Amino acid sequence: MIHPDTKDWTWVLQRPCPDCGFDATAAAANDVAELVRANGREWQLQLAAGVIKAGRPNEHTWSSLEYACHGRDVYRRYDERIMLMLAEEDPLFANWDQDATALEDRYEQQDPAVVVAELVADADAVAGRLERITDRQWSRPGRRSDGASFSIASLALYMVHDPIHHIWDVTSSAQPG
Repeated sequence: MIHPDTKDWTWVLQRPCPDCGFDATAAAANDVAELVRANGREWQLQLAAGVIKAGRPNEHTWSSLEYACHGRDVYRRYDERIMLMLAEEDPLFANWDQDATALEDRYEQQDPAVVVAELVADADAVAGRLERITDRQWSRPGRRSDGASFSIASLALYMVHDPIHHIWDVTSSAQPG
């Protein structure tokens, strides 16, 4: 059984991730579009190498396919949040239960090639939106129900860590088999 991830990952905005190495403090918000596109290309390489597939390595770890589905959904969800931040003043984001989404959408039963193609398309969509953000818009605020507040700039950096981290999950020793 997968235990829900209840950690507050906003710390990745202040210090490098000790696992995947992503360092939001060394990146600029206007770099995120290229980081997102590079991440999409990395998922394509992992698919071509046969890494993205169903089958959990153990009962506590998502399969590489589930991680890819989640990465796709991160790009979709955060694109929606960025659009909301552009349209409204300091919007409150709807909660997202990532574990419920994985079960409801049957991540483990999806086609890896379709998932990666969708991930790349969604990555390209959010990257395109980020490329159109003006200097004044980067500071527009938004917040989660747990009280975490973001600017578009910090939200973009927070977002890109997730799928980068999951590439590490599926290619490191953290993902046996």
